Amino acid sequence: MDNKDRLILALAALLRAERETRGALMDALEENSISRETLLAILSDPIPVVTQEDIEFAERFAMSRHLPIERKR
Repeated sequence: MDNKDRLILALAALLRAERETRGALMDALEENSISRETLLAILSDPIPVVTQEDIEFAERFAMSRHLPIERKR
């Protein structure tokens, strides 16, 4: 397994964790088992799921492997 495969697996795991978290939150909301304060705390979490540092790392990795990167225009 090379670095590209590990990156793909890590991103897939991150996406799966985000989906599971969203599903658990939806279940809690539907059952009215989560307080407004808890929901506000979750929504105001200052740490984004994907940080700018993560994006820059992925771009550096792709460029180091000569993978095409779509640039914003």
